[in-house]
Amino acid sequence: MSRKWEDGLQLDALKHYDVDQIFEEKESGKKKNRHQLDELLKILRKGDTVVVYKLDRISRSTKHLIELMEQFEEKGIHFVSIQDKIDTTTAMGRFFFRMLASIAELERDIISERTKDGLVAARARGRNGGRPKVGSKKILLALKMYKSKDYSLSQIKDATGIGATTLYRYLGKKEISNEEL
Repeated sequence: MSRKWEDGLQLDALKHYDVDQIFEEKESGKKKNRHQLDELLKILRKGDTVVVYKLDRISRSTKHLIELMEQFEEKGIHFVSIQDKIDTTTAMGRFFFRMLASIAELERDIISERTKDGLVAARARGRNGGRPKVGSKKILLALKMYKSKDYSLSQIKDATGIGATTLYRYLGKKEISNEEL
């Protein structure tokens, strides 16, 4: 929880930096979608500069921070973190965030490779990944129940084992004709 003197310190630093508008978030910074952050993102235009007191004031995770920075870069928005001495209007500031993005990309690639290796190892042991195949009789029954409008989605799932997402996917397919129902 933020202490009052910390809030005052942050506001003083932002005012000293001569920002035009201050957004004070009252919700937890752990939430990715926060009202004030969403409002800020809506009004930003090319050439604007987002100024924060510290990096943890805008994001609690590296992944979310990088997503924000990529969004800012795409829109031509600069970013400054006063305490962390980061300023993307400078060459070193841009370099720092590109390095951060590269590290995050490396992490995603390593996770992807590990997942692929795990699937290969599982298949070698006779296990197949992915969702279990749904029988066509169950699909047809679920579709008939849905089209009859006599059953709720939870009743259809209980009777057939087919969830709403799968049901909607099959409703969109053309190879199941109305005659089959």
